Amino acid sequence: MEDIIAVYELPYDPDYPVVCMDETCKQLIGDVHEPIACAPGRPVRVDHEYARNGVAEIFLEVEPLTGRRHVAATEHRTKEDWAWWIKGMLDARYPNAIQIRLVLDNLNTHCPASLYETFPPTEARRMAQRLDIHYTPKHGSWLNMAEIELSARNGQCLNRRIPDLATMQTQIAAWESDRNNRQSKINWRFSTAQARTKLKHLYPKL
Repeated sequence: MEDIIAVYELPYDPDYPVVCMDETCKQLIGDVHEPIACAPGRPVRVDHEYARNGVAEIFLEVEPLTGRRHVAATEHRTKEDWAWWIKGMLDARYPNAIQIRLVLDNLNTHCPASLYETFPPTEARRMAQRLDIHYTPKHGSWLNMAEIELSARNGQCLNRRIPDLATMQTQIAAWESDRNNRQSKINWRFSTAQARTKLKHLYPKL
């Protein structure tokens, strides 16, 4: 826990940016009957019956100190999907960074081994050397600021029925563009001193 908080307390450095990454899923739900459009004095009417159209996997990264984020929806989330996401982060979104301080949870796909299973050893090694990975502790995923961004996305973008992956990708792209244009930063206030006081039950009794 203190390792993650220490990373968040570092000053901004474009050569070593702090990036939080997380992933989740969202069910694709379509309407069986077309909604009845709203009218003066009457809201839109949506039938309670719906159709399940599968599940979309969502990857999200956010740089808290600059308000820069990137989101994408895919059909699945395998080791290869994560590896290609990392390649895009390193080579397209942060090509000039010497090393990325990456905060993420300890999912079995979130490791350098996924890079080696996807790319040739030389390429995998090149990317692994540009990652300074910091894992959130077990039951401590709330320490990952990407979860704050996922919560904002759910409330602002995905709080309705979305029938298919293409529609979701369009909605997510519009939300990402708006958030980036507004440079919505995250002001993290939980310090190590507070952790040692409020969460002292997690520390050993000496």
